[in-house]
Amino acid sequence: MRVLSVAGRIDWRPLVFAAVVVGLRLGSTTTADIAYLLVAVYALSGRSQAIQSLAISWLLTNISPGVAPPASMAGLLRFVILFCAAISVFIHGGWSLRRRQAKVFVRTTIILGLFIMGHSLIFSPFPDVSILKALSWTTAMATIIVAWLGLSERVREQLSRQIFGGLVIILIVSLPLAMSPLGFLTNGTGFQGILNHPQALGSAMTLLGAWGAAQMFGKAKPRWWSVGLTGLCVTVILMSEARTAGLALVLGVGFSLMLSPFFAGTTLARMAPGLRSSRVWSIVGVALIVGIVMAPTISQEIHHYITKSGRAEVGGLMEAYQDSRGGGIELMLHNFLGHPVTGIGFGVASIPEMMVVRRDPVFGMPLSASVEKGVTPVAVLEELGIPGAFLVAIWIVMLLQGSARSGLAPFAVCLSVLFLNFGEATLFSTGGAGLLSLVLLGWAFSGGQQNLRKYG
Repeated sequence: MRVLSVAGRIDWRPLVFAAVVVGLRLGSTTTADIAYLLVAVYALSGRSQAIQSLAISWLLTNISPGVAPPASMAGLLRFVILFCAAISVFIHGGWSLRRRQAKVFVRTTIILGLFIMGHSLIFSPFPDVSILKALSWTTAMATIIVAWLGLSERVREQLSRQIFGGLVIILIVSLPLAMSPLGFLTNGTGFQGILNHPQALGSAMTLLGAWGAAQMFGKAKPRWWSVGLTGLCVTVILMSEARTAGLALVLGVGFSLMLSPFFAGTTLARMAPGLRSSRVWSIVGVALIVGIVMAPTISQEIHHYITKSGRAEVGGLMEAYQDSRGGGIELMLHNFLGHPVTGIGFGVASIPEMMVVRRDPVFGMPLSASVEKGVTPVAVLEELGIPGAFLVAIWIVMLLQGSARSGLAPFAVCLSVLFLNFGEATLFSTGGAGLLSLVLLGWAFSGGQQNLRKYG
């Protein structure tokens, strides 16, 4: 991991801190809770630390139960870290922003959150659950955006390298578990590494792979490490059997090349100078030759991946998608048609009576209420109705414009997050895999505000 101070010297403090809290998380149930508390305190020390703390919180929550004991108070302490991060951003420079576009996006984020909270109060069958989910998302998203926007370009670049470097470390540390049953703990065939689910590892590697692949096209002279990193991420995604992750990576990078000139208001040559690199086309040529020579083997591996080692009896991607998500989509569309304007309530299960809400035993505050929805666009229509979906669409367009102005890599990561939400609804989740996505969406948008002069 490249961890640098503003002065250019190596700053080991964030790395040492992350190692300490991860060590505590691996120790015992008691030390796991202490790790969360330390991260909350660390979040109070600055804007960069607030972002780092949210990323570390994602890791602590998603560590595999095969390598770490449960944290008894994790559900509550995640909220503590989030609100400490929000307080930190406020006391270290406040929420004032210079650029008009940044102000508008932050205000739109808050307005969207307030709309969802008001909607929840009126229409949700579980208003406290829906309001808390909306409050958590609004706080997290606004805090992350403002924190990234408050950093200088140099510090922003250093912090992004820390986060992606952390994902590289997760990748490297996970690989030895491919030789152990601990690496396949959830279902015996999908590789999850040190994380708690193959989907979690697949999603994380999608975001890292999109960043690495876009580095090839976004640089005039692509570096070989980006080629190797992308290939390794693709390999791990295939091992994880996370089909949504694989498709999101391909679509995220592919559509970033097609759509970036439109959203950034510039030319493809400026967005992807690597397309004119002989090195890139040499890599493409070698990949095509290898693909032709090893076509039977590759075809067999792809079939193995699509069918999840034969556990899913499907003939192709569309059939696999219909098999895994079709029933949920039909139920959500049925609910939407029954409530096209009001929706059924934010963060509410498609069958509300079957939703299990876990509450804090002391205060009765809802800590978790999983709904397991796979397709965010349909879920938004179902939960918020047409008016709410319209506001979400406006917010996403603004996000895409800002991330495209940041460069090809941020735009590719942003699109990959959105495509992941066509199979795993995490865009409005601050727990599980969602928090990492929100941190990287804030990074993707923030660079666009610094590059406005460059792209007009």
